[in-house]
Amino acid sequence: MRYRSFPGTDLEVSEVGFGVWSVATTWWGVRDRQLARRLLAEALDLGINFYDTADVYGQGEGETLLAEVFGDRRAEVIIASKFGYDIYGHPGPRTGHGELPQDWSAQHLRRAVEGSLRRLRTDYLDLYQLHNPRLEAITSDELWQELGRLRQEGKIRATGLALGPDIGWREEGLRAVRDGRADMVQVIYNAIERDPAEEILAACQERGIAAAARVPHASGILDGSYDPERHFERSDHRSHRPRPWMQAGLAVRDALPLGDRGRTLGQAAILLCLANPAVASVLPNITSPENLREFAAAGELPALATEELEQCRRVWSQHRAALEQPWSDSNNKPTPVARG
Repeated sequence: MRYRSFPGTDLEVSEVGFGVWSVATTWWGVRDRQLARRLLAEALDLGINFYDTADVYGQGEGETLLAEVFGDRRAEVIIASKFGYDIYGHPGPRTGHGELPQDWSAQHLRRAVEGSLRRLRTDYLDLYQLHNPRLEAITSDELWQELGRLRQEGKIRATGLALGPDIGWREEGLRAVRDGRADMVQVIYNAIERDPAEEILAACQERGIAAAARVPHASGILDGSYDPERHFERSDHRSHRPRPWMQAGLAVRDALPLGDRGRTLGQAAILLCLANPAVASVLPNITSPENLREFAAAGELPALATEELEQCRRVWSQHRAALEQPWSDSNNKPTPVARG
């Protein structure tokens, strides 16, 4: 496994990280807590040290899981969590993918960080991220001043933003990078979904701000887990992607020059993200021991060649019009989707 630094911090993260979303909720089909613990423990043994969770994942389940697995190995892992959704005013399990109300007050921030620290059984967070923030949060002096105080108190080591689709991210991402308040920005980025991520990543590179890429496999299209003939339960993330979009994505996948060459398509998809100089770590959706080992091994493979990257861009450009559709099917639900 190779590691990269977050500029301006002392954080050094594995090129392949672990998005805890996939094991802390049922949105990717993992319902076995024993399997979730096994995957997290094995990931660390494979060199993965970067674990990205959020207080809203399973109403705290994503944090308590990490505490159970890494309680005695805390110094070996870099834990990133997120805040912004009011899980305290809306207790109980979530149903579906609709967003909870957000609260960006300093009071809620303080309550959220204390809750995360308690569930994680730790006295500090390596990275604390605004979860799907709108401009009101990104431009809130009160919020950033409180984050600064938490940093001075040693409760957080670095700050970031996890930007979400459907609910605003191009303007938010560019504004956050321009303001320079965050140490890191997390975006959805893959061979099929390059816009607006690449615009935000270019700004990160220019300003020396680290980035993380999530959903590198485009909801299963680029790792072989998506079957167009399969029915996904409503609790599964993939059931909310529009079928025409998924079909357009399959056309892109079939035209990509990423097969063979001693690597799987899933590994090549991760390497494509890592080819962007702003990306420090990639957060795939890990749901089985087999894809854990496959994805972790991408951190040991040679980088994609320049000609492969250029061909990937040409393929995406040719299909771009068909891919410019929303993340979620608006006919399925009335509210935006908070993804990851």
